[in-house]
Amino acid sequence: MRRLGAAQVLDGLAALPLDARNRERLEWLADEVVEAGGVATLWIGELGSGAQERELATRMTATVAADYQALIEEAAAARTESLGQRKRTLGRLRRELRRIRARDYFPPPERELAQQALEELTALVEEPVG
Repeated sequence: MRRLGAAQVLDGLAALPLDARNRERLEWLADEVVEAGGVATLWIGELGSGAQERELATRMTATVAADYQALIEEAAAARTESLGQRKRTLGRLRRELRRIRARDYFPPPERELAQQALEELTALVEEPVG
């Protein structure tokens, strides 16, 4: 559920924005649980107020913002690595950025900062030696 970006509401209860992509992912996940001998039920719910929706969106945004911030810090640290290590780190951070974006429903400012940090690291990796 974390990979999908779900917010843990209660033990065994998670929330995601309802869109076609999430619905399909959850149906696949439920099928896998059932095939493994478990029980899975999908419920489509609605929060009781706009304030509750904002609070849930804020929690989800904060989680993703922290992940982006960690990526930004790793990109900064990679600037001091050897060229070979920097290239490996860049590849790993690009994959991590894709994973974070896949669960980013309410993009925080850190999203653009993380993209910029990777662009700067890319330029450093690709700059001519000489």
